[in-house]
Amino acid sequence: MTSATTWDPDLYLDFDDLRSRPFADLLARIGAHDPVHVVDAGCGPGHLTRVLAARWPDARVSAFDSSPDMVAAARGRGVDAVQADVGTWTPADDVDVIVTNAVLQWVPGHRDLLRRWVGALPAGGWFAMQVPGNFTAPSHVLAREVADRFGVPLRDAATVAEPADYADDIAAAGASAVDVWETTYLQRLTGEDPVLHWISGTALRPVRDALSDADYAAYTAELAPRLREAYPQRADGSTWFPFRRIFCVGALTRS
Repeated sequence: MTSATTWDPDLYLDFDDLRSRPFADLLARIGAHDPVHVVDAGCGPGHLTRVLAARWPDARVSAFDSSPDMVAAARGRGVDAVQADVGTWTPADDVDVIVTNAVLQWVPGHRDLLRRWVGALPAGGWFAMQVPGNFTAPSHVLAREVADRFGVPLRDAATVAEPADYADDIAAAGASAVDVWETTYLQRLTGEDPVLHWISGTALRPVRDALSDADYAAYTAELAPRLREAYPQRADGSTWFPFRRIFCVGALTRS
């Protein structure tokens, strides 16, 4: 997560179960048995970093995030977290597992970054990444269209690459075992304007930072009915929200 964007740990965790599921699916494909040092790159509030510690109880598990609020929340959960910029962070020599979950979509040029990280891992090391792949979905297209009217640029379809591109990247960096896939989760959301609430914790943070309280209220007032039309409420009051995710796991076996 970049330092230009502020984060609200409580708002982010409003959909904790749904946001955590891709992390669990990613973690299930990491085959590291006895790692020395596992790093959660872009740890957010640290609730998932603790899952890494439970998976590898004998390893050192550390974390970092660019947001001081997220780092404070992670430390409050007992996580060994520091504030650092994901774009300039370099793994220490003892790091043999890097996990980055829903982070690199915020980093322009992150394909170069992940190649550098994979290239720095030792033999037996593992790299695992998950990023959202929904930047052409109505939620994000509509958010961009309205943001343009308020003079706030938002990320577009080029924000993330396609799965095959990431597979090529980590293979070129030295990963001999490459596992890349995508999943579209059909998420059932509830409450008033649930899609707006969902993206308010993530995709709309740059808009929230750029606008005054009054302008942001005007922005969401214009966006909300468009989202309700794109994602209609069902008879039981819930809303289906498809969410595409891209996963990339690589293992290093070079000598």
